[in-house]
Amino acid sequence: MDSIATVLQKALTIGGATGVAVVDFRQRRVLGSLDRGSGLDMDKVAYGDSDVMRAKLYTLELLGYAPDSVEDILITLGTELHMIRPLLRLREGGLFIYLVLDRERAVPLGEVRDALRALEPLLEL
Repeated sequence: MDSIATVLQKALTIGGATGVAVVDFRQRRVLGSLDRGSGLDMDKVAYGDSDVMRAKLYTLELLGYAPDSVEDILITLGTELHMIRPLLRLREGGLFIYLVLDRERAVPLGEVRDALRALEPLLEL
């Protein structure tokens, strides 16, 4: 099994996860995605949020922050949480994990962050 498929499957085991994608935000290309009830087209969601990641990095640059200072970007919706987790080790490649969580079933955000951080070393691109 390739590393992207492994990361996608493991990400969906995070409590409350309903969808996940690995995205190259520089090329605006989804490298892989899985859905388990989010009802979203993960390719479209992740493609659109590559602009969010790019805009945040641009803003950090304007403010003089290092690009690796972003741990994650959280978007809170009525019934969902959307988390963008840039992959620090693979920053030059412009990659992030995009995770959708059901707010009612989601584990605490600290646990989500720890789980996503633990997945990064599994990616071998």
